[in-house]
Amino acid sequence: MEINNAMKALAALANETRLTIFRVLVQAGEPGLPAGQLAKDLSIPNATLSFHLKELTHAELVIARQESRFIYYSANFATMNALLSYLTENCCAGTPCGIVEVCCDEKNS
Repeated sequence: MEINNAMKALAALANETRLTIFRVLVQAGEPGLPAGQLAKDLSIPNATLSFHLKELTHAELVIARQESRFIYYSANFATMNALLSYLTENCCAGTPCGIVEVCCDEKNS
């Protein structure tokens, strides 16, 4: 991951509402959640949710897909894992910290 992409992702997550949305989508896994359910579960007005989802999508942390008349949002685990790798690539004073486990199988994201 390049530094500009990491900064974009971190900036998107540097908001309480967006961080909450992202964490809920990570918990939901690959299927994701429809926008309406997110709004209801988090008690966020639709317009506000739309704004935050746009920011997360722009940072490539969230993927949107349309099914019938619903839009489902899911966490982009490939970007999340790339960000985690970027943040930890120089940990432990340059000595290997152990095996890095992928949070979710990237072939499914």
